[in-house]
Amino acid sequence: AKELNFNSVVISPTYVPLAKEILADTNIKVGSVVGFPLGFEDTESKIAEAQELLKKGADEIEVVINLSYLKDEKYGLLENEIKQLKEVVGDKILKVVIESKALEDYEKANAAKVAQKGGADYIKNSTGFVTPNHIFENVNDINIIQKYAPKIKIEIYGGIDEYKFANQILTGGADHIGSNKGYEIVKRYKELREN
Repeated sequence: AKELNFNSVVISPTYVPLAKEILADTNIKVGSVVGFPLGFEDTESKIAEAQELLKKGADEIEVVINLSYLKDEKYGLLENEIKQLKEVVGDKILKVVIESKALEDYEKANAAKVAQKGGADYIKNSTGFVTPNHIFENVNDINIIQKYAPKIKIEIYGGIDEYKFANQILTGGADHIGSNKGYEIVKRYKELREN
């Protein structure tokens, strides 16, 4: 991340202080996760997790939406949880993670609406455990989010392991991509630019 000047890194909660130390002389943000990977914790637990991460220096908080609430159409509970988390996070970045591969299109639309109403900065389509495996699935997710929550930013994560795919996702309307192969993708991009 430091070598290639990434926007951010997402790291497990226990390593946030180490990442902050390593990246202290950069503008690279350190993010971490709350309610990972299923989002089933209660709101108070998620708030406590977020507060602890902020104390450790996290710049971005990624909270997994409560899939049970979403499936049960308890949108008020979801919106309230996101609002409370955004209050805690303040001017730091709050990303709401949905598991789009486990959702019908109407559920993705409702999740996007709730995330935007709750004040989240981003909606992210996957935890990485179950990922859309084709460009068309990702573009479908982007289109739904843009239609139903036009003010929220979009991050696509999972399965993006080469430059061409990353470029397609960004061209398709994502604001950010997340990838475990970020280093390889950016190196390839730089090679293409130089040649």
